[in-house]
Amino acid sequence: MAITKLDQLVELVKTKPRKRLVAANANDAHTIEAVYAAVELGVIDATLVGNPEEIEKVCKDHGFDMSKFTIVPEYVDTKAATKSCELINAGEGQILMKGLLPTDKYMRAILNKEKGLCPPKATLSHVTVIENPAYHKLLIVGDVAVIPAPEFKEKQAILKYLVETAKALGIERPKVACLAATEQMSVGMQACVDAALLAAMGNRGQLGNVAVEGPISLDLAIDKETVEIKKFKSEVAGDADCLLFPNIETGNVFYKCCTKFSHAELGALLKGAKVPCVLSSRGDSAKTKMYSIALAALMA
Repeated sequence: MAITKLDQLVELVKTKPRKRLVAANANDAHTIEAVYAAVELGVIDATLVGNPEEIEKVCKDHGFDMSKFTIVPEYVDTKAATKSCELINAGEGQILMKGLLPTDKYMRAILNKEKGLCPPKATLSHVTVIENPAYHKLLIVGDVAVIPAPEFKEKQAILKYLVETAKALGIERPKVACLAATEQMSVGMQACVDAALLAAMGNRGQLGNVAVEGPISLDLAIDKETVEIKKFKSEVAGDADCLLFPNIETGNVFYKCCTKFSHAELGALLKGAKVPCVLSSRGDSAKTKMYSIALAALMA
């Protein structure tokens, strides 16, 4: 049965063997709170790499049992990120998480050719699972945070990651909408060309057991009334599981509209590295980070 709520995701992960998360520079309350909640729920075991004094202070302030964590001392944020990757490579963790350090430093540690987590020629992409009260099921979307203007090969990788995530959530035949400004084919609009090629690949079985539609507008992808009005015939239309955005601006604006206007909940992770990497914003709530941890544990 497909998961339709993020709380169901947490319950599913609790039934599986625990994975170990390594949090890089985990000195802030939001990160520690989210990781502690996941540990207490039985979702993960956790290693915190960072300043032990700061971690102890946060734990005391919040009443957390510090013995629930394995603490690896490291006082410089870049060194903490590098050390965290080293622990993953040594087999001492299956999930990486960003703590209190800028995204560019976190990404540099992952991409480091000697000590990082990025396989040769891999495409890293951000996948977000959104629970929007205005939609009847979860939406798996990408890319909203990493690839500014994906070329066709990168869009193939994004689609692959969206489908992998959807199938992990129990969706046997994910419905993928390759978005553009219009459902009409326009050769002068690269988003339409790429979407049509992906749809053709999907129709010919080159992408596995998946339904791919494109180009398709957002309203047709998610709104059944619009589908009826426009008499648009598609397996995906009005019932999309996955949204593939043509560029980062489109994805990022959609993501923020969901969270700010609809108060959507979400979980997100970085795919394409050796292990799932939690890449949450410093402004994300502890609950969002906890859902992201659960999603990463499911994908690990």
